[in-house]
Amino acid sequence: MIEELVIRDLGVIKEATLPLGPGFTAVTGETGAGKTMVVTALGLLLGARADPGLVRHGAQQTWVEGRWQVEADGTVAGRVRDAGGDLDGPELILSRSVSAEGRSRAIVGGRSAPASVLGDLGGDLVVVHGQSDQVRLRSAGAQRAALDRYAGPELGPVLADFETHYHRWQDDRAELARLVTEQDERTSEAAELRAAIDEIEAIAPQPGEDDELTARAERLGNLEELRLAAAQTRELLSAEENPDDLPDAVTLLDAARRQLERAGDHDPALSEFAQSLANAGFLVADVAAQLSSYLAGLDADGARELEIVQERRAVLTGLARKYAGGLDEAIAFLDTGSARLLELDGDTDRIEQLRADTEAELLVVEALADRLTGIRTKAAADLGTAVTEELSALAMPDAALVVEVDSGGELTAHGRDQVGILLRPHAGAEPRTLARGASGGELSRVMLAIEVVINATDPVATFVFDEVDAGVGGAAAIEIGRRLARLAETAQVIVVTHLAQVAAFAGNHLSVVKDSDGSVTESSVRQLTGDDRAAEMARLLSGLPDSVSGLEHARELMNLASAGGSTKIR
Repeated sequence: MIEELVIRDLGVIKEATLPLGPGFTAVTGETGAGKTMVVTALGLLLGARADPGLVRHGAQQTWVEGRWQVEADGTVAGRVRDAGGDLDGPELILSRSVSAEGRSRAIVGGRSAPASVLGDLGGDLVVVHGQSDQVRLRSAGAQRAALDRYAGPELGPVLADFETHYHRWQDDRAELARLVTEQDERTSEAAELRAAIDEIEAIAPQPGEDDELTARAERLGNLEELRLAAAQTRELLSAEENPDDLPDAVTLLDAARRQLERAGDHDPALSEFAQSLANAGFLVADVAAQLSSYLAGLDADGARELEIVQERRAVLTGLARKYAGGLDEAIAFLDTGSARLLELDGDTDRIEQLRADTEAELLVVEALADRLTGIRTKAAADLGTAVTEELSALAMPDAALVVEVDSGGELTAHGRDQVGILLRPHAGAEPRTLARGASGGELSRVMLAIEVVINATDPVATFVFDEVDAGVGGAAAIEIGRRLARLAETAQVIVVTHLAQVAAFAGNHLSVVKDSDGSVTESSVRQLTGDDRAAEMARLLSGLPDSVSGLEHARELMNLASAGGSTKIR
């Protein structure tokens, strides 16, 4: 329930505070005063599109705030906390601003949030009915939704189960159709993958092989230079043949060691140097021996080996060119390609499995659709009877509402039923669709009658009606007021109206007052009681707030409402 609505710089309203509270609130005012801005303000709090045209002329932004009373541990409170907001006890505060440039900001429970969060909350907070909703009631989808709301407690679990199986069936059908349609393409893809995998497996590249072959090719390509460098170095270190009698490094180190040893008796320090030279001689001799092994290991047929290496490198280079990342990607493709090939090769089995699954799911879907039809058919009869009784009380004594359920349609996410709400205006007449058989005033009463009946099985916290009484007058208007008061016994009801017969039944009467200085029109909102309320009622009746006869008639209406209504007139 919304306790209070604060509006600032919205349309012609400069600033207004609307005390709402429980029961039936009527909002009245002169044409153009801005009554509809109350509904517009609520729309902004419920996630409606941010329209910069709503900002009052000369203002920087429009701003609205609503204070709701909600259950502290209910669904709404949970969604608010999920959005990062919080409640102050049972009180939830929502606000929305729209700048003249079109920027929008929403606050949910003290925290900024996307406007879509307001939209999610709106369905649990308020049901708004305007003249556009009356037009929408003529659509088949809205009529089915109305019947489903009425049948809610019994229908809901079955419909949820149906939707789960229906979407699973649709998903399987879509995948099956895709696999069958793409079968030739997928077969071709599998053949290409198989050829690629066979090629890679035949070449059998190894991680890092290309780098290793590059190093080998470098070595083999310079084999003679390597042999000459190694041989000359070995001769300098330890000559096996020395035709010029030139001393090698080992001989020189040995001679130097002996010189130091001979003089070592005179100074022990020289003996240490002699030992170091001996160690150096051993190291040089070891290197010379390793060079001998290196030379022995150089392949005399290096040219043939180089040819083989270059051929292998060419094969690997050709393979790497086929894959953007190189040889490593070609090796990795063995895993990814094999997995994809396994998937493609399983198409036949998958298609057969999907065919079996879709057939089994269809049986479940059809069985649940039959259950939905049965529940809706029974609910349709009950709804028609209950609404017909309401219409009789709404000055349509000879009218009857007929709700038809046609189960011959295609399966959709809602079942196969086509729901039609028809109106028989008088006995003996053929029922006709609301689009063809109901005037604007009759449609208003049908919509109200449906809401009164449905609210008994699917209660809503707050109803907002924007000129639900359009096209209605006289006794019919009084009955609409009486029915709105009855609805207000179990829900909060806010009605924007231009009829005194409706406003008379309100327990809370707010008037949107227009004031103009000749260049700028501004409106404010006042709560009416006593003589002020009687004057507004007289204005609604006759256009003259101080008319004696109008005032008399206004008081008569308020007394009638007080006697026959279900809420206290202030």
